[in-house]
Amino acid sequence: MGKAQKYVLLGDATYPLQDWILKPYQEDENLTQRQLQFNYRLKRAHSVIENAFLRLKARWQILLKCDDCSLELLPTLVLACCILHNVCEAHDNPFNEEWLEGTEPTELPKPCQPAPTAMEDGRAEQVRELMCQYFESCGEG
Repeated sequence: MGKAQKYVLLGDATYPLQDWILKPYQEDENLTQRQLQFNYRLKRAHSVIENAFLRLKARWQILLKCDDCSLELLPTLVLACCILHNVCEAHDNPFNEEWLEGTEPTELPKPCQPAPTAMEDGRAEQVRELMCQYFESCGEG
């Protein structure tokens, strides 16, 4: 994109736009084709993330029952599961689709109301615009 960028998190419309949180453009009739494409690609990326977490929870079902684990141990447990999961995925360790039966996609807690515009960072719009231009240059997909 011609400019070095930091990593960003993907959020939905309820999060404030920050230079480290990408969120979609507000859906209305004034969106350009490029903005619609950006929103579409953001949704696709978000679904990949949801699928990865679903596979992680299915492979390591102890993550479904973390309520009986001490809070001090929880970060280590989650990190260990993530590392082991990535090792399994990197080495094409078979994923048993039956594991998904006990794992339902869950909505993660998020704000109920959109964040006030005052919480948004003006520089973040430049980051979103750069990403929007980049997606446009990549064509369909």
